[in-house]
Amino acid sequence: MPLSSLLWVFLAFTFSGSVVAQSVTQDQPHIVTEVGKTVTLNCRYEPSWNMLSYFIFWYKQLPSGQMTYLIRQYSDDGNARDGRYSVNFEKAHKSINLTISALELEDSAKYFCALRDSQCLN
Repeated sequence: MPLSSLLWVFLAFTFSGSVVAQSVTQDQPHIVTEVGKTVTLNCRYEPSWNMLSYFIFWYKQLPSGQMTYLIRQYSDDGNARDGRYSVNFEKAHKSINLTISALELEDSAKYFCALRDSQCLN
């Protein structure tokens, strides 16, 4: 397999919280796959006890360090989709998986999910 067709997808751990802490955990190791394939990244989260509604965001961090927004999921909505990005959101299991289809070399990055109380966005 030529090196130019390999794709590295790195997962990272991120933690989001302010007055009352919430946690987000990504426990997959790094993934090596190929251009054109589909990959699914896992994220589990733990909202604070008083968080009634919330958003979960997926970002990727480019090798330059720049963070790029990919997609967001609102806790009271069905699964979000935007172009090649889609999520499988399971509120009862406190998990949200990001699927990226038709992978491109530019998808090689670190991926982060982040949890935010919806009231913080008002």
